Amino acid sequence: MKYTQLGRTGLKVSRLVLGTMNFGPQTDEADSHAIMDAALDAGINFFDTANVYGWGENKGRTESIIGNWFAKGGERRDKVVLATKVYGNMGADGEAWPNHDKLSAVNIRRAVDASLKRLQTDYIDLYQFHHIDRATGFEEIWQAIDVLVQQGKILYVGSSNFPGYKIAQANEIAARRGGTIGLVSEQCLYNLYERRAEMEIIPAAQDYGLGVIPWSPLHGGMLGGVIKKEVQGGRRTSGRTAEALKDPAVRAQIQSYEDLLDKHGIEPGEAALAWLLTRPGVTGPIVGPRTADQLDSALRAAELELSEELLAGLDEVFPGPGPSPEAFAW
Repeated sequence: MKYTQLGRTGLKVSRLVLGTMNFGPQTDEADSHAIMDAALDAGINFFDTANVYGWGENKGRTESIIGNWFAKGGERRDKVVLATKVYGNMGADGEAWPNHDKLSAVNIRRAVDASLKRLQTDYIDLYQFHHIDRATGFEEIWQAIDVLVQQGKILYVGSSNFPGYKIAQANEIAARRGGTIGLVSEQCLYNLYERRAEMEIIPAAQDYGLGVIPWSPLHGGMLGGVIKKEVQGGRRTSGRTAEALKDPAVRAQIQSYEDLLDKHGIEPGEAALAWLLTRPGVTGPIVGPRTADQLDSALRAAELELSEELLAGLDEVFPGPGPSPEAFAW
């Protein structure tokens, strides 16, 4: 496993990030623990979760599964760079009591303590804002974070789903306040099919020294060989992917992508992950395996070397928006 620094920090993290969103809803606790053991054995040291994972009446369940895994010992917690998130409504019925969601100082304090309890640890390496909070200023947010850092409950702070201007705003206010290094990472939607992050988010992250952590690297399965699996009688497409493939233009694009990779003898899902590892500013994509086989596929992707010919072909199938600011200006 290869490692890199997380943004401008001295923290070393693996080039693959283990996403845990399926732990609980899709994968039971025993299998989740086996996947985490296998990931650690393979050298993946960067685990990502969120307080809302588990969803519905089971919100928090994923953090609890990870906490039970840490409790097994064997230096599991010491070896893991643990990232979780705050923002979402934790009410099981979908109704949040006032101040029980988003990024007010009171909710950040409450949410950290609840996550620490579920995770059975006394600190979180990377605490991420799951979304911008339009009602709370960064002066208040950074004051709350400073207290948590001083208490030793969190070490670094990252953002998720932030636009470029909010990354800039957050770090400029952090710099004016002093005493905090501000955001060190941004977790955003970024993959071959969805490249809009290249317009502003990634340039902002690079300018401010944030590591970029792409989520949904296969775009909900769209880039995982979906048409090939349909033809072979495998898992049927559903949800947003199925709806998107009803568009003839989208289906033709995905077919071209799969044909290109078939020509090069590479599995589509592995190529999509490997492509992200070539992108400037990317720390590592989040892989969210439901099974051990899916983890093995991600590990193979980390070792893939994509030829210049293949990279050029991928750009032809999925042209990005172009360099910033030319993509939206001149």
